[in-house]
Amino acid sequence: LQVPNVRVIDRPVFLHPPELGLPVQVLALPWISRSGLLAHLDMHGSDPSQVYQELEARLTELVNRWLEEIDPSLPVILTAHASVQGAKYGGERTVMLGGDLVLPGSLVRDRRLDYVALGHIHKPQNLNANPNAELGYDHPPVIYPGSIERVDFGEAKDDKFFVIARVEPGNTLIEWRKLENIRPFVDRYVRLDHQEQITDQLLKALPAADELQDAIVRLVLEYPRDWEALIDEAALRDHASQSFEFHLVKRPQMEARIRLPEGQAVGSLAPLELLDKYWGASHTEVKDLESLNQLAAQIIGSLEDGQE
Repeated sequence: LQVPNVRVIDRPVFLHPPELGLPVQVLALPWISRSGLLAHLDMHGSDPSQVYQELEARLTELVNRWLEEIDPSLPVILTAHASVQGAKYGGERTVMLGGDLVLPGSLVRDRRLDYVALGHIHKPQNLNANPNAELGYDHPPVIYPGSIERVDFGEAKDDKFFVIARVEPGNTLIEWRKLENIRPFVDRYVRLDHQEQITDQLLKALPAADELQDAIVRLVLEYPRDWEALIDEAALRDHASQSFEFHLVKRPQMEARIRLPEGQAVGSLAPLELLDKYWGASHTEVKDLESLNQLAAQIIGSLEDGQE
């Protein structure tokens, strides 16, 4: 990126004042992918948790070595694209597949640092907040400002911020500034219980057409499968035509009744046997049965073992 005052890094680096053209020291940790890490550490086939423990130890050693080299008369900023122990995730947690490298809280709260600027988690927060402190937080501030736009429906009601920080050795002041006019998410759920004026029922569940302008809209419908032809999808899409994006999620329901052979009681069947009958009654796709049964067996097994 050829952008003035923007530096892109792909490996941990200690940036000194001459490199930045500013009287500040920056310890920078970029996002580290599992595949890149496995290749670098030559740990192919290792347990992911073991890999992350090894990386955590190496990064902690590296940052502590940098902190031994700092000039205490100049401010020190740690910036990292990573998860930190104790951070609270927002709605985006559901789309983060696999494990994350999690940095220890003690690493980012080191008082030799003057500001910690974090990215990766969308929920704004200060991981060194202290309501009893004069400023409401301890030194250094450990800040996830969060994403500047809502990313999915899990963040539909979240406020978004950016942070202005005045960073000085041993004394940093921060100011949270709320972002206005950010991308709106509209999320509605309707369960149809009667057939009269279905289109009117659905349109009433949505805001007025002009209020949907530039919004990302999701309308989730649950209804008896036999009513499929009564849903005027064209009318709904026309109503939401000014939105940035419109998702119509249709969930037709099929009445299912499980019948057991005469003389057989529910209590005589094991949980997985009952579940197998449920799959049949709910017309579950054959291709999904194996993975569903494996997942069910894991859940039931963990409950029998007393796990949460």
